[in-house]
Amino acid sequence: MSVALVWVVSPKTEVCAGFGVVDLLGCRSLVSSRSAARGRSSNYHARAKRTSMQNWNPRCYKVERKKRDPFPVVSSMIATPVGEMAISSEQKVYDVVLKQAALVSRQLRSGGDLDVKPDIALPGTLGLLSEAYDRCGEVCAEYAKTFYLGTLLMTPERRRAIWAIYVWCRRTDELVDGPNASHITPTALDRWESRLEDLFQGRPFDMLDAALSDTVAKFPIDIQPFKDMIEGMRMDLKKSRYKNFDELYLYCYYVAGTVGLMSVPVMGIAPESKVTTESVYNAALALGIANQLTNILRDVGEDASRGRVYLPQDELVQAGLSDEDIFAGRVTEKWRNFMKKQIKRARMFFDEAEKGVTELSSASRWPVWASLLLYRQILDEIEANDYNNFTKRAYVSKAKKILALPFAYGKSLVSPSKSAAGLAKA
Repeated sequence: MSVALVWVVSPKTEVCAGFGVVDLLGCRSLVSSRSAARGRSSNYHARAKRTSMQNWNPRCYKVERKKRDPFPVVSSMIATPVGEMAISSEQKVYDVVLKQAALVSRQLRSGGDLDVKPDIALPGTLGLLSEAYDRCGEVCAEYAKTFYLGTLLMTPERRRAIWAIYVWCRRTDELVDGPNASHITPTALDRWESRLEDLFQGRPFDMLDAALSDTVAKFPIDIQPFKDMIEGMRMDLKKSRYKNFDELYLYCYYVAGTVGLMSVPVMGIAPESKVTTESVYNAALALGIANQLTNILRDVGEDASRGRVYLPQDELVQAGLSDEDIFAGRVTEKWRNFMKKQIKRARMFFDEAEKGVTELSSASRWPVWASLLLYRQILDEIEANDYNNFTKRAYVSKAKKILALPFAYGKSLVSPSKSAAGLAKA
């Protein structure tokens, strides 16, 4: 299952989740495209030079949780079989969203905007940093060509930071879906998480880590979404079924929604925006969930060939279907009705995401809009294939992608509304 780089960047193969970092013409997930990565060596790993950069000291921010303007949560509590109440996946994710939004809000209150801090001029480090960021840009350009071009519209600091996030997410995803995936164990992921903690403390292991270490020192980026993405990789090692949507939602957050939380501080919020920071984060999260759900629906046949079913088991049963029907690859009327409901849900998340795109900084809106519009079209293609996602892969043609880009650019010119429906401040 591939991750999609969201909001800046987000879920399976072909489009970035989050506010969208997608290979617009190649339709590949920005952060990582596990399906696309299969069978292809991640040669950028070999090209990454190890470097000793022990002197960076990322600034730490104390996070204060906001209590006002909570996002609507579909179900914050769920009942267990023994009658106890448990926190739902949506509430768990919402708590993380609040924390990330508070981090950015704190920065906005103290400085008025999200301007980055200048490079730390330690002897001999600036040249190495520049080389590290250049390498991240090369990786982005190689695996997400059109998205890379979109990043060139950003300021140099934000552009380089997005490249660094993209590369880390891609490397993380390839641990589970890359050429060496069969050798990855939970212990290996634990070591990767320890390495993440080191780079957040200014102790990068190699050149590519160094770029991210510098990025998190400059922007109010919290480590939790990065840890959560690693948790999503752990789920892929041990879990191949999801008994209900609550479980699937949490997985989608881990592997895709996290990217939005990582990248909002870099993408920036428009100075004229009148909505809450939490609302922007909520919309970024929705785009990541939408993209991952789209990936899941597109890749049903491919995942089934690997013994995986990323569909809510209880909803399959309600539709009169089972795993055996999926493995058999039969497109029946029951399957069509089931898919119609799944597609409707994905579109609801896209609708929620659209509410927040215009609140981003002007230079960041175009790649996000392009990602959203292009990925949403995959759902149309599934319908055009008569819901046969067993043997037919739904994809958006290059001609449709090209036609969508001017439309996305036009939407990116729309400034934040003072009365944005569903996002207005109290």
